[in-house]
Amino acid sequence: MDYTFNELKHKTVAEMREIASQIDNEAVKGYTQMNKDHLLEAICKALNIDMYVHHKVVGVNKKKIKSKIQELKRARDLALASGDHQKLAHVRSQIKSQKRKLRSAMV
Repeated sequence: MDYTFNELKHKTVAEMREIASQIDNEAVKGYTQMNKDHLLEAICKALNIDMYVHHKVVGVNKKKIKSKIQELKRARDLALASGDHQKLAHVRSQIKSQKRKLRSAMV
């Protein structure tokens, strides 16, 4: 009975009800009346499975990018305080670029 959230998510309601019938836990009580979303939540709670998908960053140094974003945010705050709109626009686009790089590396 070792299931992952992703495996359970892709099962049919009938398959999930079969799994729930084998679990003796208060969370899956009334499994025959549950829809897929409630059944998925109940099974995950009964089997102590995380209800969210973990993303992994592959191919880039996440720590380095995050520190670069923090530096850029400090520069953004300085540009905002000084009223330099060209610098502000440039720094904001760099922040956006770094965040996009980080998101595109997630698997």
